[in-house]
Amino acid sequence: MSGERTVLTRTVLAIDTATETVVTGVVRLPAVGAPTTLAERTVHDHRRHAEILTTLISEVLDEASVAGADLDAVVVGVGPGPFTGLRVGLATASAYGDALGLPVYGVCSLDALAAVADGASALVVTDARRREVYWARYSVGQRVAGPEVAAPATVAEAVAQEPVALVVGPPTFTEPIAAGRVPEIGATYPTVDALAAAAFPDIAGGTAPGPLEPMYLRRPDAVELKDQRRKSLLPVTDGA
Repeated sequence: MSGERTVLTRTVLAIDTATETVVTGVVRLPAVGAPTTLAERTVHDHRRHAEILTTLISEVLDEASVAGADLDAVVVGVGPGPFTGLRVGLATASAYGDALGLPVYGVCSLDALAAVADGASALVVTDARRREVYWARYSVGQRVAGPEVAAPATVAEAVAQEPVALVVGPPTFTEPIAAGRVPEIGATYPTVDALAAAAFPDIAGGTAPGPLEPMYLRRPDAVELKDQRRKSLLPVTDGA
């Protein structure tokens, strides 16, 4: 494969663990034209992110006949998403980057998911659990609001007067938000070609990636449970 590469073509390993679906694949990015997915794996099981991600990466590299020397970068979705899932994805991406001497680019997972809107003014949502969604609003392919986390009803109210032509995300959430006013596109996770394309301008331009900063948007459950337990042990006192 190394002989097929040109100076203008980039080959990247893409990873996303911001949703319940573990996503990884190898993508070829030409200077002009659409990206080509050489291999991709998706597994819908949020409980096994750490267990399966490394195996899936090995599988896609083998299927694409790509070795470490063939890669130009690693791209990873930084969320928003739950603490545990994001930590697995970012730690794995960082480890591969360090081991192979590759730059690691973080992209907003919602930005990659918005690619299915094909540039239309869109609201993109993903499952944030606790009956809430992570959301962001896009105009001409650019994020103009968010990401934030809120209940679907709150999101619907927030964007009711905005120029939203599409609602993208899991049907469980897009249906009440769209409420029959605008079309919906069912999509629950970003594809590897969209993740890679989101980072392409920086990769092609040779821009050094910034630090990987996960978008949690709220504290991890473990911290909240710890705080609740600590508060329950505090003595009860009178007064404010």
